[in-house]
Amino acid sequence: MAERTAELSSAAADQTAGRTTPKIRVAGISKHFAAGQKTLPALADVNLHVNAGEFVTLVGPSGCGKSTLFNIIVGLLAPDEGGALFIDGEFVPADHLLGRVAFMPQRDMLLPWRTVLDNAILAAEIDGVPRRTARQRAQAALDRFGLAGFGQHYPQQLSGGMRQRVALMRTFMFERDIMLLDEPFGALDALTRALMQRWLLQVWSEQRRTVLFITHDIDEAIFLGDRVLVMSARPGRIKADVGVPIARPRAPSVVTEPVFVDLKRRLLAAVEDESLKAFASMAETPDAGRGGAP
Repeated sequence: MAERTAELSSAAADQTAGRTTPKIRVAGISKHFAAGQKTLPALADVNLHVNAGEFVTLVGPSGCGKSTLFNIIVGLLAPDEGGALFIDGEFVPADHLLGRVAFMPQRDMLLPWRTVLDNAILAAEIDGVPRRTARQRAQAALDRFGLAGFGQHYPQQLSGGMRQRVALMRTFMFERDIMLLDEPFGALDALTRALMQRWLLQVWSEQRRTVLFITHDIDEAIFLGDRVLVMSARPGRIKADVGVPIARPRAPSVVTEPVFVDLKRRLLAAVEDESLKAFASMAETPDAGRGGAP
């Protein structure tokens, strides 16, 4: 409780001093999961911030707790005691987080019996928007999301890239300032993925939501992000916070520029170092990967 009070005082001091209050701030978040007679640490003292309108990408070795962190931020999991999460400088208890943040998981989760239009409005409907109003808004947004003419199609009639557009449209229509995207393009082929990255940046630049984006792809992390956060091997913590000194808008050819290549080299080294630690840890304790954190 004393730590939480200190965090609240710190947030108030930032506002008084005229410093920018982050849109979202994670302060000292940890998480353990039960694993038989033991507990498995998934996160340890995670601290990060994302400013309003910023696009921040998150990379790290498999199993480091990236998705666990997202589930805590959106309110699907409660963190261990002692940590705190702030939105616009206001402390938000874990049981008050659900519904504060728009979240897109790795899978598109489209309902096969709903059309594109009705899948897109699902989150808005749950949020209490009248169905007719939600459908009118979605109809008007189809073109912006590259879905003009497909409103009455069903998910099974769409390509992988189009399904992801529907899922992203649904996330955007859940009108929250903060969006968490958990590796939304991971299952796509390389060409479709590159096209989706450019399209997402275009949509984001129009609406300027605050985005935290998980990816395993270093190129994607750099191309999309204002900053790249690197997580350590389990238990996950923020190992590095690296700014991306590349002006927007970004052309596809930016991936060949020296500044991009140099940044990629540094980030790859950081992630590979943590991946080796994770591999060594699993080799020493073969049961560590069973029944643990997502």
